[in-house]
Amino acid sequence: MIPITVVDVAAAEELVLQVLRSGAIAQGPMVKRFEDEFGKVAGVPHAVAVNNGTTALVASLQVLGLKPGDEVVTSPFTFVATLNAILEAGATARFADISEDDFNVDPEAVARAVTPATKVLMPVHLYGQMADMGRLVPLAARHGLAIVEDAAQAVGATFEGKPAGSYGLGCFSLYATKNITTAEGGVITTADDTLADRLRVLRNQGMRQRYQYEVAGHNYRMTDVHAAIGIPQLEQLATITEARQRNAEALSKGLADITGLKTPRTLPGRTHVWHQYTVLITDDAPVSRDEVAAKLTEKGIGNGIYYPKTVFDYDCYRDNPNVVISDVPVAEKVARQALSLPVHPKLTDAELDAVVGAVREVLGA
Repeated sequence: MIPITVVDVAAAEELVLQVLRSGAIAQGPMVKRFEDEFGKVAGVPHAVAVNNGTTALVASLQVLGLKPGDEVVTSPFTFVATLNAILEAGATARFADISEDDFNVDPEAVARAVTPATKVLMPVHLYGQMADMGRLVPLAARHGLAIVEDAAQAVGATFEGKPAGSYGLGCFSLYATKNITTAEGGVITTADDTLADRLRVLRNQGMRQRYQYEVAGHNYRMTDVHAAIGIPQLEQLATITEARQRNAEALSKGLADITGLKTPRTLPGRTHVWHQYTVLITDDAPVSRDEVAAKLTEKGIGNGIYYPKTVFDYDCYRDNPNVVISDVPVAEKVARQALSLPVHPKLTDAELDAVVGAVREVLGA
């Protein structure tokens, strides 16, 4: 089986052992080192490490002081953590449809979704390519909206040279399958000194110093063990990204001009870090998306459906008063058609050829 992703943290062994031998394994100097390096990637002075990507989203919304009834406009085509974080922060989720070109929120749909109650715009930089921040930032400014980027899948991506995580509060996941991992972990990036200070207090049970409580806080801390896993990968980020980009280019070349298959592309002015390489199995394909996925699995080609439904299309959300169900036809179509193929940096040329050959065979190309 050629897996959809491969986790390789072997380079972290020396640093992890260093932490374990020190006897101090909670948040400490290794977390600070990781934060300093991550801030450079996002191009901002502050990176606040937390225990996972969902926490990063929740904490970012919490420090913005949202009140019941305040709305967050986001994407309906995303992992459920995006929606869960909005609800946990006590806000109301409202959705804007996406563009098929980049799988991210369509700025025109966002403009239609904004109401007087909207306080935050939360674009999701899905699969490794940023949303159209060139249009979203002015829109947010016109309406006085804070920007919280769900950049969980987009570490190192840029829009017109400006990195993901540099537009307000940037939220990254460091889960095991992400381009950079600490096994579990997350990071919040910002250029705002005040928000960064609030985040650091919030993640540490509301303490600025030991037993000096300033707010009702939480334990959102990252450990030095987790930070030690991530530091070597941050150092290798450029190499990891280049490998993913090469693999994506090979896949797009090999899968070109297949009836019923639409390959993804990098839009002008953006860089793509290819957390996922996601094709669309369109309505004129000889077999359905689910049939393609099953046949590829039979042939030993790992694949994934990210995501099979719009995020609110589940019983636990449909009747939630804080979830505003929207008409999102593009997102619904993409959810029926999207299929992700292996693009991870460990793929060999032979494996890439095998992926291309299997897809072409299944689609009769």
